[in-house]
Amino acid sequence: MSVEIKDGKKILTTPISAEDLKDIKIGDIIYLSGSLTTCRDVAHRRVVEEGREIPVDVRNNAILHAGPIIRPLENDKFEMVSVGPTTSMRMEKFEYEFVKITGVRVIVGKGGMRENTARACKDFGAIHCVFPAGNAVVAAVEVEEIVRAEWRDLGMPETLWNCRVKEFGPLIVSIDSEGRNYFEEKKLEYNVKKDEQVKEISKQVSFIK
Repeated sequence: MSVEIKDGKKILTTPISAEDLKDIKIGDIIYLSGSLTTCRDVAHRRVVEEGREIPVDVRNNAILHAGPIIRPLENDKFEMVSVGPTTSMRMEKFEYEFVKITGVRVIVGKGGMRENTARACKDFGAIHCVFPAGNAVVAAVEVEEIVRAEWRDLGMPETLWNCRVKEFGPLIVSIDSEGRNYFEEKKLEYNVKKDEQVKEISKQVSFIK
């Protein structure tokens, strides 16, 4: 099993199987250890639209929608300075094919995603998680090492930075491997609450013309 509970934290360690994700549900808070590769717009386009093979093996591993700030060190080594997630929705149109082709298990980003990603998670046994925004420096501290960098021709934000992370998180599960979508379900719930409140407030202010 790649899932363990340690000090009250649910920690997923790569490589991760579909079986490992079965008991993880939307709204759960998890942490990730092992292999995490930054992968955003242009890398998705290369894999899905151009049919290029991704040079980092993300099968049963995790990707992060992020454009980090990196400090180059000696001997082709690098240090993570800041790694805040970028808006996941930009990858939505690519994500079904990307998951199908690469076999990635855990997608981490900012904000929710829609049907394409939910369908990919359900069909191929993956999850999407949200890393809290505004914590880019905290996230960088949880990166133990940058193992390798691929597609460097894309520039710092778009390079595939393959990292070894330890208890990277907290990550809020927004889409689980059953395809349930936390953001979409909550949106419905909040809209009902909002409508009730609008009705109530309208009654109280009906005297205002």
